[in-house]
Amino acid sequence: MNKYFLIIILLKTCLIYAQMEDTVKFSDDYAVVVDSIKIIGNETTKEFVILREVTFSVGDTLTPELAKYNRDRIYSLGIFNFVQVFPETVNNKNYAVISVEEGWYIYPVPFLEVRENDWKKLSYGAILVVKNFRGRNETISLSGAFGYNPFLRLMYYNPYLVRDENLFFDISLTYGTTDNKSNIAAALYGQDFSQKNITGSVQLGKRFGLYQRLAFDVGYSYVETPFFIKGISASDSRIDRTPFVSLAYSYDTRDLAQFPRKGLFGSASMQWKGLGISGISYDIIRFDFREYRPLVGDLNAKWRFTTRLTGGKLVPFYDLSYIGFDERIRGHYTEELEGNNYYIGSMELFYPLLKDIHVNLDFIPLLPKSLLSYRIAFYAEIFGDAGAAKFKGESLSINDFRSGYGGGITFLILPYNVVRFEIGLDEYQNTEFIFNVAVSF
Repeated sequence: MNKYFLIIILLKTCLIYAQMEDTVKFSDDYAVVVDSIKIIGNETTKEFVILREVTFSVGDTLTPELAKYNRDRIYSLGIFNFVQVFPETVNNKNYAVISVEEGWYIYPVPFLEVRENDWKKLSYGAILVVKNFRGRNETISLSGAFGYNPFLRLMYYNPYLVRDENLFFDISLTYGTTDNKSNIAAALYGQDFSQKNITGSVQLGKRFGLYQRLAFDVGYSYVETPFFIKGISASDSRIDRTPFVSLAYSYDTRDLAQFPRKGLFGSASMQWKGLGISGISYDIIRFDFREYRPLVGDLNAKWRFTTRLTGGKLVPFYDLSYIGFDERIRGHYTEELEGNNYYIGSMELFYPLLKDIHVNLDFIPLLPKSLLSYRIAFYAEIFGDAGAAKFKGESLSINDFRSGYGGGITFLILPYNVVRFEIGLDEYQNTEFIFNVAVSF
């Protein structure tokens, strides 16, 4: 999502505050036994897509808390602008009504992004997305970028490949050029360099119940370096041709995936790369655990621990574990750390300055109404992060960890994105300003 497009939406939202419509608020004085579930507003989306996320059924008791939790779970699908869950009694029959307002499902999104907080690393391009394809929440996307780390990527995701068996399917193909991340590799070569990458993968998975998923991946990667140095390449050639297989498990009870306030998330994965072919054989293990919980009133807390571990015959520099790219430590946001393994922990407290509201901009001419409806909220936050990266054989101590703390504001503009403005400080009170289009975790 274009950052500047999101800022424009945010400014317009502030200017029309008087026209905002409050989302449904439930009183605490009802507990209704559900006789039937009724879904309205889904012109494109199949009913089973919505019902698959619902945690109550006929015969259960619907309460305001349960209704809010299920509203957020349906929002998490990312295909609705507005969701309501409420009881309705007709002819002595109690209905749990799920009312949805569908979003716009086919759109090109231009983007302009400064990578790694360096204006010399400017990436620009566009993403063409087809969401909720066939009304089954399938996604097809084609994205391309120029400038820094150019790429072309095609992806298709089907969460209901075999509906009755809860099987899902994902396939992706990426072609691009990636700048070297490793300072050690650059020192070995004498200067920085880029590598050509082609990666394709196919995933087949199964969903167990409401919260658990197990997935199996097979894939192939091609990494071409303009020279040969052992370690920069995993094989005895400047070109690595690497098949891989992966197994991943996740457990997710979060209410709103885009900005969770309640629930648990845990994932573990193991990837085997090379499989001994061309002398390449190493593995990557990932763990990620997060908890989100209300504290007092509207004050919420969340914490996270994640690690990435590599091992095997020879792990090439391009597949080491890095902090300062996809994973960052606020307070050391632009600092780059590398090693076989990294370890990161984070904690946050956050409080709503403006609770969830539904914004309609349907007075704007020419644009479809499904592009003019948003769920908006503003949150204040304080945070603390710590992390370290170590090579195999190096001992790990508390002094190896970089740490930072600070605070900021998070703006939710759903179903599209989240915008964060933060101030981070390191151990020596050095200050940095952070702008990002994504939730911290």
